[in-house]
Amino acid sequence: MENIRNLARLMVSMPLINYGLFADEMHFNFPLTEEDKRYIKDNMDIISRDIFVNKLCRRRADFIKKEYIPREEDIKPENAETRARLIFSGTSTERYSTVFRDDRAAILSSGGKESLLTYGLLKELGKDVYPVFFNESGGHWRTALPAYRGLSGTEKNTKKVWSNIDRFYLFMLDHLKIIREDHRKIRADTYPIRLFIFGPYIFSMLPIFIKYGIGNILLGSEYDDPRTDYSYHGIKHYFGIYDQSVDFDRYNTYYFNSKGIGIRQWSIVRPITGLIVERILIKRYHDLYRYQRSCHSCHIENGEVIPCGVCTKCLGVMSFIIANDGDPREINYRDTHIMKLEENLSKTQLRLDPDEREHTFFLLNRKGFKLDGRENPHVEMLHFDERNSPMDHIPKGYRGVFSIYREYVKGAVILKGSDFVPIDFSWMQQ
Repeated sequence: MENIRNLARLMVSMPLINYGLFADEMHFNFPLTEEDKRYIKDNMDIISRDIFVNKLCRRRADFIKKEYIPREEDIKPENAETRARLIFSGTSTERYSTVFRDDRAAILSSGGKESLLTYGLLKELGKDVYPVFFNESGGHWRTALPAYRGLSGTEKNTKKVWSNIDRFYLFMLDHLKIIREDHRKIRADTYPIRLFIFGPYIFSMLPIFIKYGIGNILLGSEYDDPRTDYSYHGIKHYFGIYDQSVDFDRYNTYYFNSKGIGIRQWSIVRPITGLIVERILIKRYHDLYRYQRSCHSCHIENGEVIPCGVCTKCLGVMSFIIANDGDPREINYRDTHIMKLEENLSKTQLRLDPDEREHTFFLLNRKGFKLDGRENPHVEMLHFDERNSPMDHIPKGYRGVFSIYREYVKGAVILKGSDFVPIDFSWMQQ
C-alpha cells in the first residue's frame, strides 16, 4: 500500500517541475524517498534553465508580458537557476520488487507518426507491446482518438490513462503574473511556459508498467541534429526538448532502477529523421499510417478527426508525406490544405533541423513545388552520435530493427567533428 502512495505522490509532483523559476518555496506535504527528492530537484534545475532560455529569452510565441522579458544584461546563468526552495515533509524508503520482462515494451502513444511506427516495428520484432495513451481532458485527446480507437479494437494490450493535468496547467497560466491575460486566445504551436511534458505522462503510467512487469518504455524521440551550440549566454539548455533527449532517457533509467523498478527508457526511432519515420510508416505499416494525426488543433466533423492543415506540425507532416509519395488525404487533410501547402511553406519557418528542411524541400521541388531546397543525402541515412543517437542506444534484443531500416535508408553516418561520415552498420543487425 505504501508503494501505491509513493506513486500517487510522484504523479502529483511531476507537473511542478515546470515552475521552479516562478516560486519562492514549494511545499511537498508528504514524504518522498531521497531518490525522489533528487529527481525533482535535478530535473527542475534543468527545466528552469530551458524555460529561461527558450520561453523567456528566445520566444517563439508572444505569451510573456513585455515588462517581464529579460533585458540583455539580465541574461546570465544565475538568473536561469531554480528560485524555488523545495520543502519536503519527511523521508520515505519505498522500494519495488516487481519482475520486469525485457520482451515487454510500452509505447507512449499519441497518434503521431513516431509512436505509430514504434508500435509497428515492435510488433514485427515479436515483442509483447503495450500502446499506452494519455487522455488529457482538453482538446489534445482528439489528436490521439483515431489511433486509440483503431488499436484498442485490434490490440488487447492497449491502455489509457485519463488525466485532468491540462486544467492544472491552465490554472497556473491564469495566475502567473508574467503571462498575458489573453493567453487562451493566442494561437501557437508551443506551450506558453511548460517544457517538462513527457515526465508527468510517464509517471502517470507507472502503475500500468509495474502491474504488467513492462521492462521497456519507448518514447517517439526521432533524430535531432546535434551540430549546434547548446549554450546561450553561458546557459546550458536543450532547446526546449530535454524530455526527448538521451540524457532524459538515461536519467530516468538510472532513477527507476535505483528504486527497484527495472525499466529501461529509450526510443527505437532515434537514429532516423522525421522524413524516414514517415516513409516507413506509409510504405510498410499503411494501416497504422491511416490513424496518424499530427496536429494539436484537430476538430471533429461528422465523427471524423480533422487536422487544421495550417499549423507548422501539419505543414511539416504534409511535406514529409508528399516527399515520400504518400497521400495526405488518407489522414483527413483536405484538398485546400494541399493546394495551399507551397504558399504556406514559403512563408512559414518549419520546426525542423535545417538540413532536413532543405532536403525535404529538395524532394518537393522534384514534384513541382517552387521552394528553396538543397540536397543533403545524410537526411535519408541512419544517424549516430554520442549526444542524440549513441550506437548502443537500441538494446541488443531489439537491433533486428536495423534489418528493417536498411530497406528505407541510403546508408548510415556517424558524426565526427562537424561532419557526418559514412559507416557500415551491418554488424548491428545481430
